[in-house]
Amino acid sequence: MIPAIYRGDDAWIMAQAPELPGAVTQGRTMDEARKMIKEAVELLLESYRENAERDAPGNTVWETLAVDVVT
Repeated sequence: MIPAIYRGDDAWIMAQAPELPGAVTQGRTMDEARKMIKEAVELLLESYRENAERDAPGNTVWETLAVDVVT
């Protein structure tokens, strides 16, 4: 994932993951913004996984899938 990081109007550094709606955060520095967007993505994906597991039928088979994304 390649986050979009830019300076906001209020001097905060904004970060978002355009491929993942809802993954938006900010930091006082570039490093903090990078750390925060990583955490936001992890938390959002964890939430999606938990919701999927809760709502899935009882006979669901879960597998791990690795995906290569060309940038």
